[in-house]
Amino acid sequence: MEEQDKKENGEYSGEIKGGMRPSMKLVVMGIINSKPKSMEVVLSCAPQEEEEEADVGLQLKVSFTEKAVQRNARVAGKWGRPETTLSYFPFAAGESFKMEIVCEHQQFRILIDGQPLCGFTHRALPLASLTALHVSGDLQLTKVA
Repeated sequence: MEEQDKKENGEYSGEIKGGMRPSMKLVVMGIINSKPKSMEVVLSCAPQEEEEEADVGLQLKVSFTEKAVQRNARVAGKWGRPETTLSYFPFAAGESFKMEIVCEHQQFRILIDGQPLCGFTHRALPLASLTALHVSGDLQLTKVA
């Protein structure tokens, strides 16, 4: 991540130099707010035009009220079918967390505090085109790398 990337309270936007590639790992660390509703982590392409919605290789939407982590992707401007299956919900109000997004050849693997949470199969985007990371929601970010 670049030094000029923006990090404010519960929001971060940064560039992934050269895009994603297999064996690459992104780390997001923070502390969940005391009364959280949601948070979101998005890996996307840079929009080609001002008005255009960027394609998204991975969207992680965390709902604290539903204790759910929804994964999805937007390819050629269209959202796919969301995935929601989880073996456990890893986040708790007021607690710190370390999220690792590991890029593998076939999928993204998501770990929370070192424990596997879920995977998300790549959906037809070249990994190198995923050059933007955005984190937002009810959290205080402590590190993004």
